[in-house]
Amino acid sequence: MQFQQQVNKAITKRARWRYGVALSACLMSSMGVAKPLTLNITGTDGKPVKEAVVWFESKQLTLNQNTLKQSYKMGQKDRAFTPHILVVPKGAEVSFPNYDSILHHVYSFSAAQPFEFKLYRDNPQSLTFGNTGVVELGCNIHDWMLGYILVVDSTYFAVTDEQGKAVIDMPEQLQSGLVINVWHEGFANLDQPERKQLKSLPNTYTLSYQLNQSLFELKEDFSDEFDDYE
Repeated sequence: MQFQQQVNKAITKRARWRYGVALSACLMSSMGVAKPLTLNITGTDGKPVKEAVVWFESKQLTLNQNTLKQSYKMGQKDRAFTPHILVVPKGAEVSFPNYDSILHHVYSFSAAQPFEFKLYRDNPQSLTFGNTGVVELGCNIHDWMLGYILVVDSTYFAVTDEQGKAVIDMPEQLQSGLVINVWHEGFANLDQPERKQLKSLPNTYTLSYQLNQSLFELKEDFSDEFDDYE
């Protein structure tokens, strides 16, 4: 009798395991497999636009947990912010390591996330960004240093390369209601990205987008060789 009960328990466990595997497979199938989407961003002149931020939003897009938990860094190296533009999902923590041998004083007056990290070098600072928007960065010691952290309500984003190209892994079976957002530091209003509603993605999974506005010419690097706070 006892042996038969053990056998029944084993059968029940096996059945539950098989059910769990089948359920997981169904869920994966319904979500769709991630597929690389290639985006080509051009300006009003038709030329490729580098360092344009592109991201997708939809109420039906599930947030990628790996992207949410990723380690994000905005460093200072050679008296410049690196990367120049960092995109993070809302709620992400960003650290600010100083790779230089000199002190930096990082700050932002942006409404999305005002903060200040006073003179530091050896102890990396960090901050959680809980509001969407553009966070413009500066250094109190080196006036020419400029960087951006773009906080988006999405985990599907990328920054274009020199050829104006970006690649984002998107679910292969996308629902309706997808919105593409594009931002560039050359916009007249940095707090206003361009947005466009998409009916669907092309079967080729290649999407071209031309900006609706001309970009302001960006300033050159005004750094010099003189520096205090060595």
